[in-house]
Amino acid sequence: MTDMMTAPVRARRQTLAEQSTELRLAVMRLARRLRQERVETELSATQLAALGWIASDGPMTPGRIAELERVTPPSMNRTVNSLVEAGYATREGSPDDGRKVLLRATESGAAIIRETRRRRDAWLAKRFSALSPDERETLAKATSILRRLTDQ
Repeated sequence: MTDMMTAPVRARRQTLAEQSTELRLAVMRLARRLRQERVETELSATQLAALGWIASDGPMTPGRIAELERVTPPSMNRTVNSLVEAGYATREGSPDDGRKVLLRATESGAAIIRETRRRRDAWLAKRFSALSPDERETLAKATSILRRLTDQ
């Protein structure tokens, strides 16, 4: 609770650099904490992220996942290979182009993603419930701003 009480004091900093630092630290801490809410599995954070894309957005190429994750295609190929070897994803030919390979989440892979998301949402919802309606409204507005920042 101490962090919540001191947060408004920190938010009053005047310089853009100080505000940027505070936002970066808060987002990193939140992301780190949310990453802890996941299914116990041998998957790395990178593997879980790649599996999340194919479980949510359907079959896609390794190149597209690399693009979304902003990593190199060779790096994503290693990640994808490990998901296929572990039985969390399958490779299939593209109906449009026989040279392309599409990845699809298996049921066990999709189940890991569903449960991880459920845990993360539950953790965050519990913290949201402790906020005032005004604070929740502020976070709702900040969410669209944060999305714009990440899309640039």
